[in-house]
Amino acid sequence: MSELEDVARRVLDAASDQEEIEVFVSRGVETDVEVYQGSIERLTTASSAGVGIRILRAGAGGAQVGTAWAGSWDVDAVSDALAQARDNVRFASEDEYLVFARPDGVAPAALDLWDEGVAATPLDDKVAMALELERIVRAGDARIRQVENASYGDYAVEALLASSVGVSASMARTGAFLSVEAIASDGASDQTGYGLSAGRAPRDLDLERAARDAITRSTRMLGATRPSTRRTSVVFDPRTAATVLAIIGGALSGEAVVRGRSFFAGRMGERVASPLVSVIDDPTDARHFAASRYDGEGLACRRNVLIDSGDLRAFVYDTVSARRAGTSSTGSAVRGGIAGSPSAGVRALVMSPGTQSQDEIFAAVGEGLYVDSLTGVHSGVNPISGDFSVGVTGLMIRDGQLAEPVREVTVASTLQRMLLDVSHVGGDVTWLPGVAAGQTLAIGDLAVSGS
Repeated sequence: MSELEDVARRVLDAASDQEEIEVFVSRGVETDVEVYQGSIERLTTASSAGVGIRILRAGAGGAQVGTAWAGSWDVDAVSDALAQARDNVRFASEDEYLVFARPDGVAPAALDLWDEGVAATPLDDKVAMALELERIVRAGDARIRQVENASYGDYAVEALLASSVGVSASMARTGAFLSVEAIASDGASDQTGYGLSAGRAPRDLDLERAARDAITRSTRMLGATRPSTRRTSVVFDPRTAATVLAIIGGALSGEAVVRGRSFFAGRMGERVASPLVSVIDDPTDARHFAASRYDGEGLACRRNVLIDSGDLRAFVYDTVSARRAGTSSTGSAVRGGIAGSPSAGVRALVMSPGTQSQDEIFAAVGEGLYVDSLTGVHSGVNPISGDFSVGVTGLMIRDGQLAEPVREVTVASTLQRMLLDVSHVGGDVTWLPGVAAGQTLAIGDLAVSGS
């Protein structure tokens, strides 16, 4: 971290008495391999380094902040970014709640999110993994007519965030993943299926599991038809449940709540979900791919219970949204890299696991719809009103077993109603890239529109 510290110190040493400075320094290396029909289609290994600067000045009606960034640690580039940030302050609006985070005494969790295996694994071995993944899928079922893409990727990122008001936080993480998309055909139609395996390093990846997932998801959808319109129980698989949980997590942002952009606004302490539902944002859990010791303002991340046995207990806040709400930060600032500014958001959501397996949930539901993919989420879900209407594909559940595949289906309700109607929460917690883990989740009495 010494090089990052040197860059940060250069910037902080330039602070004047009339300003506060925050500097975010990062560097990283990424590898991306895509193969097609047994050959390398794309291979990139890229390194990056950059710095983001925010400058705050107090004014009569509140503080102003100017931001700028540079995609280099070159002395001139950093100096130019510092000058631009100072210039940008003049054009910023004053905000009475705007401050930089101060150290709050919370100690960071002892997390090790770095694995030397990312750098130590030869590039040839990484390419070989992508090629082998494609081969396994092609050979796995005669109905697989094509592998649309098979890829390997990894990253290793280090970052340092420091400010002239005492914040100092360093972060380092690695990750690796395999993904594959298979196309199955029965001669009359094609269906696609996606497989994934992710971990901290290449040795954590499971080729067979990713391949099997893609094969199963594509072949079982062959012959899919539109079901009749009905109201029924809907069972979301762990991936689609994670998507739904991430949407709910966005509405648990204190930023969204104080601005009236959340269907949870004004409901603190109320019963908002089934007693089976407890939602926790816990970046201190190393099993989560988004785990982190520090948030986007350099405060220690912490475990925040947001919904406890169905009752709304908390929102997540960064420093500014907390001041607007008259409370304190929950260590939940997120930011989009060196060019981004912090805002309140969930980072590592998980729902407390139940005790049932997926098969046991199918048996308990008896009749319903099993969802293994969602479409139209961004346009069909409104986190302010809670309206939920998305396209799905999946399989019908009959007599507690998966039955015929279905497509061109719309599932509609509201997030408020869906949370209250959760009937089963699986024990099969699946750690996935993104802000939310997932598990099998059954929700009763949803509107399913087909033919």
